[in-house]
Amino acid sequence: VQLQASGGGLVQAGGSLRLSCVASRRTASNNAMGWFRQAPGREREFVAAISWNGGRTIYADSVNGRFTISRDNAKDTVNLQLSSLKPEDTALYYCAAGYRSWVSADSTQYAYWGRGTQVTVSS
Repeated sequence: VQLQASGGGLVQAGGSLRLSCVASRRTASNNAMGWFRQAPGREREFVAAISWNGGRTIYADSVNGRFTISRDNAKDTVNLQLSSLKPEDTALYYCAAGYRSWVSADSTQYAYWGRGTQVTVSS
């Protein structure tokens, strides 16, 4: 499975962005999908994840209430709506496809990773 993330960019604090991740084949529709991010000098961290059918979502405390993850299995796509952005949200955002159908915040539970899309939030 290949994953291609897009939608990043430069936005002012308080603004919004919508990230999308397209999977190369339908296999990913049976698996949980997640978003992670990595800021310069920091370790990669979990952002959000969604189960195979969209029935369950989980979020990092730092983004809960501001970000929304969704998926469209007919289009092999998972999206991340970023709202009320803060400078500390600046990072390279990665989408990932899990080994299994249920959600996890553990990066080791994800088998496939995209190349990332940069989100930069100015103050």
